Amino acid sequence: MSERMEALAAQVAARLGGRATRAKSIASEVTFECEPPALLEVCRTLRDADDLRFDLLADLCGVDYLDFGRDEWKTRSATETGFSRGVNRRPASYEAESHPAQRFAVVYHLLSIAHNRRLRLRCWIENREPPMVDSVVDIWPAANWFEREAFDLYGILFRGHPDLRRILTDYGFIGHPFRKDFPVSGNVEVRYDPEKKRVVYEPVSIEPRTLVPKVIRHDHRYEPALHDRPAGAGAAVPGQVGAATPKSGG
Repeated sequence: MSERMEALAAQVAARLGGRATRAKSIASEVTFECEPPALLEVCRTLRDADDLRFDLLADLCGVDYLDFGRDEWKTRSATETGFSRGVNRRPASYEAESHPAQRFAVVYHLLSIAHNRRLRLRCWIENREPPMVDSVVDIWPAANWFEREAFDLYGILFRGHPDLRRILTDYGFIGHPFRKDFPVSGNVEVRYDPEKKRVVYEPVSIEPRTLVPKVIRHDHRYEPALHDRPAGAGAAVPGQVGAATPKSGG
């Protein structure tokens, strides 16, 4: 991580003290975490401190950490391994592990226009139903529709929001579609009934399917030996499409 980002992290840590702690980030971003009781105070400090001035909320999103880390597909190296992206399921004992103590979080992506710096703040929500956290609309008005989206898709309630209602799903939608335990095919489907001459809602008729491939096949085209051959080598690989065949005489 660059010296500029480390300097920002030191400034934020000095300003926030024990109200927030630094977190690791795969994308090498400056990330801090806080608990719900300290959220509003932390946000006001990030916005108002002269050496920080994160006066723009670029994005706010919910996160569901249910089954976090239980991969069913290779993700980071998917484009390098071609068709062999599926991974085997974990053992039954692993699948039976309890859910994380903190399932939901709200992430705030902040921008300081004055200092041209970015910061990510994550607030963990108490493991309760429904999940609830304070609204930051009074600090960053741009949070209004972002919080409505997080409520609609994840079911996170924002205490103090002026108009918390769904923003993306249809009227009467049941559930929150971005939750990890929400079925991929949904719960209901819509069709037009010519006899009733109106749109009707019915239980979904799509057969649920797993996203894990039933057959994990190894593709010979991605064998390391194929890439280690000298340039111009014409040896054919058994079974390879387009392999050269000897021509008949004459």
